Formats: sequence, structure tokens, C-alpha cells
Amino acid sequence: GHVTRYGLEWLVKNSYEGQKQQVMHPRILWNAEIYRQAQVPSVDCQSFLETDEGLKEFLQNFLLYGIAFVENVAPTKEDTEILAERISLIRETIYGRMWYFTSDFSRGDTAYTKLALDRHTDTTYFQEPCGIQVFHCLKHEGTGGRTLLVDGFYAAEQVLQKAPEQFELLSKVPLKHEYVENVGDCHNHMIGVGPVLNVYPWNNELYLIRYNNYDRAVINTVPYDVVHRWYAAHRTLTAELRRPENELWVKLKPGKALFIDNWRVLHGREAFTGYRQLCGCYLTRDDVLNTARLLGLRA
Repeated sequence: GHVTRYGLEWLVKNSYEGQKQQVMHPRILWNAEIYRQAQVPSVDCQSFLETDEGLKEFLQNFLLYGIAFVENVAPTKEDTEILAERISLIRETIYGRMWYFTSDFSRGDTAYTKLALDRHTDTTYFQEPCGIQVFHCLKHEGTGGRTLLVDGFYAAEQVLQKAPEQFELLSKVPLKHEYVENVGDCHNHMIGVGPVLNVYPWNNELYLIRYNNYDRAVINTVPYDVVHRWYAAHRTLTAELRRPENELWVKLKPGKALFIDNWRVLHGREAFTGYRQLCGCYLTRDDVLNTARLLGLRA
């Protein structure tokens, strides 16, 4: 004798047609000028750690823009870890749980040098790339080393508007990314497979960009008659990602922690001199979104 009742408004909203008209993750696409004009505030460390209001403001900024800053953090690895654990479980990887890095060549990765790094997303060679990356510069005695940030979703939207067939190709063609390391005690061979652009099939909403020219492997997952068109599409996306107006340059300094949505925002750096020490970690994406939803945010 049980009766379940569904309102018409609920049924319309949750129909396939209703879902096609909605986005899963509301966001603001940005280039450097849009982001600067928005004047997105950093959140104070004490407010972030001790109040729901500070945490909610931080997460709202992060969800909308894919980057967010916390100020007045004690410049230690331990305090950075406390900060990260406020919103998520830390994801332990082949790089450890919390990592330090300097230009000491201690790992087989270009991050451990003083070289400039072009824009990229991290861990493209994981089957599921890490969701969020935390950076905190603990010390820099030298010049250069600014961090480059680019909204990959903004660039992809430009491709969609100008060349939708190329956007579709980048969202359909699977690629291999690979990491081979034999340095000291570190022996790893990682392979991740997936398209550069990943979209929800019902509404074509972009949710993940996997872009790293350093880690792209041999292209042997693409038919011969497609590969030339894929290269042209990749060049179109790369041209958008490399437009100077899309580049946001930030000087990280002790006390200022940066959280990056690694599924959306590409990062890089300019070359630097002197001793530069960063610490950070990767966070599990599901737990960050879980924290946001519990605070009443749409995530």
C-alpha cells in the first residue's frame, strides 16, 4: 500500500532533458584580465582553519576559479599539511605523502631542476590524475621562479567556439602519457590513458583536461587517418593555452599557499636562480567536493 509521490518540478529537473540544460559544476572561466578584475580575495589561515565561514569562502573561490590562496601560513611542511587536511585526505603517490622539492635532481622529473616549465597538468600518467595540488614556497634566495597559471577550461571553450569539430576530436581520441624513472631508489613506470579533454556525455560539459607535453607517450592509440587531424586540433588548443593574455603570473612566497584544481588549471614556472624550496601535496578530489557540499556549496 505504499505510495511514492514526485513533484512535476522535480521530475522535469531530473529528466534527461532537464540534466542536459544544467551544469554539474558551476564555474567562472577566466583569462588573466578577468581574474585580476574579479579581485578574488585570499583567505587568512586562521579563518580557514578555525571558522566555517573562512573555509566556505575559500572553497567557493576554488570551485569557481580552480585556484585559491591562503595567506599567513607558517612556512613549514607541517603547517602546510595541517592546512591541506582541513579540506581533504592527502593522496599519497610515488612522490610520497607530503613532498619537498628543490633543484637537486633527486627525482627523474623536470620539477626538480631550475629550468622553466611550460604549462601542464600533473600526473597525466595516472589513470586518474590527482585532483588538487597544494604548493607552498618555504624559501627562495634568488631571482625568477614565478608560477604560471592558465585556465585550461577557458582555452578549451575558445576551441569549442572556433572549431567545434576539433574540440570533439580532442574529447574522443585516447592518448597515452608515460613516466619512467630510475633515479637512486626510485623505480617507477606509470602509464595513464585518456583523451586530452574529458566531457560528460549527456551535456558535453568539460570536467577534466589532461595536458602535458613532457609526459605524452608514443601516439599508438590513434588510427592513421585520424592522427593528422588530431595534431591540428592539439595545435589549436596549444595556441589558446599559450596566448599571453591567458597567462596569470604569481610570485609564491613563504606564508602564501596555493591550491590548484589539477583537472582544470595548468601550471608552470619561469626559470630561477639560487636556492628555492617548495613543499606540497596532492589531495583527493572527492573529499574536497564532499567538504564543499557539507558547507552548502554546489560542487
